[in-house]
Amino acid sequence: MKFVFLIAFIGILGALAAAGFFMLRSGQKGDKRGANMARALTVRIAVSVALFALILLCWAMGWIEPKGVPMGR
Repeated sequence: MKFVFLIAFIGILGALAAAGFFMLRSGQKGDKRGANMARALTVRIAVSVALFALILLCWAMGWIEPKGVPMGR
């Protein structure tokens, strides 16, 4: 399960990096810069929501358990 979460986080960071790249790149071939950046940010949001839903599903099915922060140290 940790592997799935790791891949999702890498996907989120990759989409964010792609959006930054499209934002900084000059729009020489038409103005596709804004559309590509918006698509990359949409992918980032979709992967983030899917990861959150997956975490909730895993918690509801009992596959993962919250540990919490130890008190009184």
